[in-house]
Amino acid sequence: MNLTYKLISAHLVSGELSPGSEIGLKIDQTLTQDATGTMAYLQFESMGCERVKTELSVSYVDHNTVQVGFENADDHAYLQSVARKYGIVFSRPGNGICHQLHLERFGRPGRTLIGSDSHTPTGGGIGMLAMGAGGLDVAVAMAGGPYYIAAPRVVRVWLEGALRPGVSAKDVILAVLAKYGSSGNVGRVMEYAGPGVASLDVPSRATIANMGTELGVTTSVFPSDEETRRFLAAQGREDVWVPLCADDDAEYEETFVLDLSRVEPMAACPHNPGNVATVASLAGKRVNQVLVGSCTNSSYRDLKTVALLLRGKTIHPDVSFGVAPGSRQVVLELMREGLFQNLVEAGARILENACGFCIGNHQSPGTNAVSLRTSNRNFEGRSGTKSAQVYLVSPETAVAAALTGVVTDPTALDAPPPVRFPDRFGIDDSMFLYRETAGVGVPGAEIARGPNIGEVPSGSPLPETLDAVIAIKVGDKITTDHIMPAGARLKYRSNVPIYAKYVFEPVDPTFHDRCLANKAAGVANVIVAGESYGQGSSREHAALCPMYLGVKAVVAKSVERIHAANLVNFGIVPFVFENPADADRIEQGDAIELPGVADAVRGDGVATVVVRRTGESFRVRASLSERQRGILLAGGLMARR
Repeated sequence: MNLTYKLISAHLVSGELSPGSEIGLKIDQTLTQDATGTMAYLQFESMGCERVKTELSVSYVDHNTVQVGFENADDHAYLQSVARKYGIVFSRPGNGICHQLHLERFGRPGRTLIGSDSHTPTGGGIGMLAMGAGGLDVAVAMAGGPYYIAAPRVVRVWLEGALRPGVSAKDVILAVLAKYGSSGNVGRVMEYAGPGVASLDVPSRATIANMGTELGVTTSVFPSDEETRRFLAAQGREDVWVPLCADDDAEYEETFVLDLSRVEPMAACPHNPGNVATVASLAGKRVNQVLVGSCTNSSYRDLKTVALLLRGKTIHPDVSFGVAPGSRQVVLELMREGLFQNLVEAGARILENACGFCIGNHQSPGTNAVSLRTSNRNFEGRSGTKSAQVYLVSPETAVAAALTGVVTDPTALDAPPPVRFPDRFGIDDSMFLYRETAGVGVPGAEIARGPNIGEVPSGSPLPETLDAVIAIKVGDKITTDHIMPAGARLKYRSNVPIYAKYVFEPVDPTFHDRCLANKAAGVANVIVAGESYGQGSSREHAALCPMYLGVKAVVAKSVERIHAANLVNFGIVPFVFENPADADRIEQGDAIELPGVADAVRGDGVATVVVRRTGESFRVRASLSERQRGILLAGGLMARR
């Protein structure tokens, strides 16, 4: 067995391990963050459970920590009160980023973890089966239910050699993205193996697993080895370590051999993580802003590297340079070692231990600015400035540009000494609340509900025949940021009627009004899209808010994994064109009919779309499990409460 299938087999509760077939998994741990967590806990509350039933559930506040208006503060109060009542550990604002914190303090090799954030696969860096999911799926897991995925195909990434000075894990995952792209990998797991793995510390493995999400895979997995043990021992958690690896004769869909010694500094160019080029090919490009942080590159290893590179140096006068540490532990350790002052003395803007700039919550670049960031996504407008050109790079490349004012190959600069890890980190868990009541809770505790905390809307049953209008037609690689904008709009995440006003705002701000008019007229709305629809964030609001607006189906050339699951959960049928060329036969505003759509969902998933404008018809298909058929016919998982 490969390692992926060993982890799955140990948690399999339903289905067979045949690639593509639906399987149900027992979930040991869950995590949420505040941008998606409020809705997840509202859904959990509606299930009537007295407490969470997982081994461990943690609620992190790390996304919307900028509190302009009352909404974010009210959400944080709600999250804290829910955690106390239901037996969830609560990580206070300022404690750090969920994936960095979970790796440090809670991750366990061999355990399953799902989180209402698409970068939950970070946990694969220590041998977890860690997956991003919609908030409703996380709520079901907290209530004791299984998590369903398609049994994956497993690709082995065989690592040889070791990285050169100035080259790091971010360059490795960008090299993998250059090979596989950011779409077309649904249903795959990337499993890392080979002698080169031993040369990578755990934070480096976590960086690779984290940004593997941009491939569109289910997750990424590393073995649990001696390096894993050392990391956990430094966290005072050696007792949770177990060795894990694939069998020598394990089978894989394919193997990609990557010689780490030949990896060059890389960058993802605007406006997609899969748009990869070498840093050398971009050298000399003027840079306006450099930001280090995010769940991809905010670890002790990364920030110590930055601090060492900046020692005795000053940021270029034309560059705005910001650093967002991943956790308080990282900050405190750098302070103990006398390195944090290197950042301040060099002229860095010290940002909160939070996601912040990665989701466009602050630090938006200037008009037409070039911004180099160590984060994981550079979708158009995600930074908060649509005209900005955002490049994704390693911490080493980021510092090189911050010092020179232009894109610079970091291997040309003086290399810092290798990062040495402490035998034991200073442990301060004081900003994790309710650890003593984890799994038990305080049943009589009162829930804090501000005026922005709404109710969870539920859908209506799927009609036998669907009369609909094409409410919008969009192209390829439409992200969940296109569908539900992040940044400042995220503060409305707890109030669906308000947040729904901004569905497709970056693409077509009239979408909301058009959908409500169709819904009032008794006509359903349908979305037509190209390849890789719904890539990016696990944000279930990209399905929940369209459902609220009367969307009953999506017809796309392909749909990404988490978004497809979210669509089903909220009663929206995820159809794909049987013939992708048929997308050219339908236009926005077309009235259509799907006769016998409910029978199609009950049966083989094949439905006919009749275009009334032309009288033409074509076929679409939804690949559904028996469980998903029942959910769609009912109008969504919440409709089946």
